[in-house]
Amino acid sequence: MYFGEIKNCDIANGEGVRVTLFVSGCTNCCPHCFQPQTWDFTYGQPFTAETEDYLLALLAPEYINGLTLLGGEPFEPENQRTLLPFLRRVRASCPGKTIWAFSGFTYEELHTEGSHPRCEVTEELLALLDVLVDGRFVEELKDISLRFRGSSNQRLIDLNATRQSGALCLLPERKRGM
Repeated sequence: MYFGEIKNCDIANGEGVRVTLFVSGCTNCCPHCFQPQTWDFTYGQPFTAETEDYLLALLAPEYINGLTLLGGEPFEPENQRTLLPFLRRVRASCPGKTIWAFSGFTYEELHTEGSHPRCEVTEELLALLDVLVDGRFVEELKDISLRFRGSSNQRLIDLNATRQSGALCLLPERKRGM
């Protein structure tokens, strides 16, 4: 797996102050994507053990609330297979930190047997996440007042509440600036 960028102290891609990893590779290729360079699976730098160690060091300070995965597409199967062992390390090393992921794929697509992008590690990867922001960016549904997403079809899914209740649970809706 490759990654395009790492942001420290990011406040735009999840609740609180976060470390953000922009992975490379995306087959969705949404029109008007804000990161089209990350569609290329070899854009940026290789994701190595040193990259993992660097990210864990960035996550260590108390004021950092957690990790956010963006892209590109974290749920491309080849990215899932690399991210899974890393997220296991994050959970073990950083208890109490939240993990968010943004995906152009919907929660339902990730759960549909035999569909792209589902693979042998998808369920465990989802189990390590606290929040999934799902759905492709759709220019016609663009709404800059939405928090943490660009178009109104995208959802902020509270995966902990979803697992607990057995039904899809969204984070409470709030507009930016409120």
